Amino acid sequence: MKKIVVIFVWIWAAGAMAQEPIELITYNIRMNTSGDGEHAWPHRKQNVVALFRFHRAAIFCVQEALPEQMDDLAKAFPGFTYEGVGRDDGKQKGEFSAVFYNHYRFERLDGGTFWLSETPGQCSFGWDAACRRVCSWVKLKETSSGHVMYVFNTHFDHRGEVARKESASLILKRIDKISGDKHPVVLCGDFNLDPTSAPIALIREKLHDSFEVSVQPPYGSVATYHGFTYDDPPKKRIDYVFVSEGIKVLRYGAMTDSRDRAFFSDHLPVLVTLEL
Repeated sequence: MKKIVVIFVWIWAAGAMAQEPIELITYNIRMNTSGDGEHAWPHRKQNVVALFRFHRAAIFCVQEALPEQMDDLAKAFPGFTYEGVGRDDGKQKGEFSAVFYNHYRFERLDGGTFWLSETPGQCSFGWDAACRRVCSWVKLKETSSGHVMYVFNTHFDHRGEVARKESASLILKRIDKISGDKHPVVLCGDFNLDPTSAPIALIREKLHDSFEVSVQPPYGSVATYHGFTYDDPPKKRIDYVFVSEGIKVLRYGAMTDSRDRAFFSDHLPVLVTLEL
């Protein structure tokens, strides 16, 4: 009887110490503009919040988030902290590419933002880009396991071909400099590029596309951009989650969540379940 109890306690303890997988979502939430009419942010924000909450995201990365959208998300998730700044002044002006993380589960060890330009330390335009673009990153330690990981979140330019190519190269160099290959890395965001493009190929030389390495076959839509067109097929896969060695992708899904035949953004959120 004692032996059975000991075995049961050992099994329970092993299960308790097992690491909980990390649910991470990257989502271009579409900037707040009244020109979107029925799809404008005030009509969508509760659904975006509900999506993050329903899928139990421990980390969620957003693109195109304007200051008022950041305020809405921060208010909705008091248990989360975010890393990121506005791209147009390095403070609160312009779009954010921010990383929200559960601050009860993760401790911030370091973080910052750099611009996708020839002068990444300054608020600046890069190459032939139509807009200022940034990459925000955070170094996190999971308090329960002690595991450390980096999360980088970005939004590539929608017009500048040179900018997209140089941005990919810059981010890879920055990842090497910041992480030093000491801890696992996640790079996610809206890259405005299809999987066959040269910049995505460059990133794949250093990092794995979670769509391709997921243990469970990819779920949901292949394409991630649809432009709010509910009845038309999504157009192209331009949102990604890349991972380094040391991270196992258990699940990948481009989620087609909707309400009353309406999507919550012009992009689909990409959800991955990660194991360090």
